[in-house]
Amino acid sequence: MLEGLPPNNAAYVMRLHCPEEQARALADLIVETFDPAETAAAAFEEKSAGPGPAPWLVEVYFGHAPDEADVRALAAAAIGEKLALEIAFDRVAQKDWVAASLEGLSAVRAGRFLVHGAHDRAHLKANDIGLEIEAALAFGTGHHGTTRGCLLFIDKILKKRRPRHALDVGTGTGVLAMGLARVLHEKVAAGDLDADSVAAARGNARLNGVGPWVKPVLARGVRHEALNRPKFYDLIVANILAKPLRLLAPSIAAVAAPEADLVLSGLLPRDVAGILSAYAAQGFRLAKRRDIDGWSTLLLRHGGAAARPKRRKNWRSRPTSAIFLSRS
Repeated sequence: MLEGLPPNNAAYVMRLHCPEEQARALADLIVETFDPAETAAAAFEEKSAGPGPAPWLVEVYFGHAPDEADVRALAAAAIGEKLALEIAFDRVAQKDWVAASLEGLSAVRAGRFLVHGAHDRAHLKANDIGLEIEAALAFGTGHHGTTRGCLLFIDKILKKRRPRHALDVGTGTGVLAMGLARVLHEKVAAGDLDADSVAAARGNARLNGVGPWVKPVLARGVRHEALNRPKFYDLIVANILAKPLRLLAPSIAAVAAPEADLVLSGLLPRDVAGILSAYAAQGFRLAKRRDIDGWSTLLLRHGGAAARPKRRKNWRSRPTSAIFLSRS
């Protein structure tokens, strides 16, 4: 898993070798606690030196020197004081982040899509839709469960229909927009609030041969003339975090066409109820849910798959609506 945007001046790193459960817990806690524009967290399995489970490595990159005591205290709440004392802090050059973030990571498949680095081009098969990420400079290399969940839903949607107008909110590396453009061969609107992400996404789009169709803009949500088109998009993807997704619910709903699919991710399971409530207020209901690596991805539609209560005769009170979650 990998999340966050290491700033160009990232010069500090925190590392911990530990079991998988603690590695995931610590990386998730860092993601929730720190500004993703200033901090990036990664957790991945290392090569096993013998029998038994392979150790995991947690790496956290900071744009500014972290308060080591505060970080250890925060970590202790998630993984215990003993492991927290084993955390090591160091200085790191920017070039080391790019190498560390991709080194040892294998290509990741999500339906027809294969997200890979330059070192894994040979893994592409004849019918694969390859998405090459040159450098992990932003959220969305495909190794994170949220990115994979979004790509799986996108693949499923594209097998059923051809969206006319697609939008990627918070595009990060541009991997979701690129996946759409590779299949549709049409313009996919995209934006991100971070200038480095926009630059990285544009570079990745050119690398993947979709530069003419994916031209991300610097925007907070859909607040840009290139994105803000009322009732226009019939497919909207947003792989960000729970709080901005809740705040963006009215503006995302405003640009969604009546038949739109919404693919939303960046959510921990405990976030799902709040997101469903926010988008239910805009007329959307859950159609499908995927949980991967402890992260939830939702497919929402107008009406969705939620059962609607039948109105009984002679009822004086108004019936309440219900949302039923379906897991894939």
